[in-house]
Amino acid sequence: MILQETYDLLRTKYSDHLEKITIEKIQIGLFLTAVKLSNGYCGVASSDLDTTINCCHKQKRDFGDFTPGNINGQKVLDLFNCQDNSKILDRVKHAVLNAVSTEIIATSNYKIIEDKDPFDLIDTSGQKTICIVGAFQSYIRKISNTRHKLYVLELNENALAEAQKQYYIPATNASEILPNSDIVIITGLTLANNTLDDLLSHIPSNKQVIIVGPTSGLIPDILFKHGINIIGSTKITNPERMFTVVSEGGAGFHLFKYCARKICILNE
Repeated sequence: MILQETYDLLRTKYSDHLEKITIEKIQIGLFLTAVKLSNGYCGVASSDLDTTINCCHKQKRDFGDFTPGNINGQKVLDLFNCQDNSKILDRVKHAVLNAVSTEIIATSNYKIIEDKDPFDLIDTSGQKTICIVGAFQSYIRKISNTRHKLYVLELNENALAEAQKQYYIPATNASEILPNSDIVIITGLTLANNTLDDLLSHIPSNKQVIIVGPTSGLIPDILFKHGINIIGSTKITNPERMFTVVSEGGAGFHLFKYCARKICILNE
């Protein structure tokens, strides 16, 4: 899996550096999880949590190092090595992964373009077949006003407005739609729900592939290896405002309004 490969890369290549970094602050919101590290770098990821309440038996309750009330101050490397099976902890790990990646991306020689939407960096000449994975409203509106053929792969048809449902394709049809699409735009939520690997397996190597959203802020090496051309990610500019936005139920577009900038990382 892409996330696991990325954790393995960090542990192999940056373990000495990660050993020195601790978690300073965590905020788990309705839609996003945010983190600030001891080195000042921040990261966000989708919360994507179950709505069911876990009423476990008293003898099974966990009060370990990476349970609520104990996470702040823990070492990043210890978090990455923790094998506890918890969806909340998975989201915390992902946000911390993105925070660690923010520093590495900023201090490495990746090709980065700031304040640009990734869609503006791809070849849209002629008439293309474009598949959006996830109900990206801004992209749906933009592409539906062109002569390109548009498909929207989505689990929930009602995530699209009534006028947009003409583009809806059930997510189960991915193996039919993706191979015949010239451009594929994928939500970073597919990293959170572990569907990205399967989606990429259906996309031929000659297609233009973008992954976009705050959740896609991890170091790009493994994503590039698996055929991603452009990563549309997030650079936090105001950490305190970030925590406020997340705690008040904010989503990605709120971050860009108040406390973040868009960055594009190019696979060159």
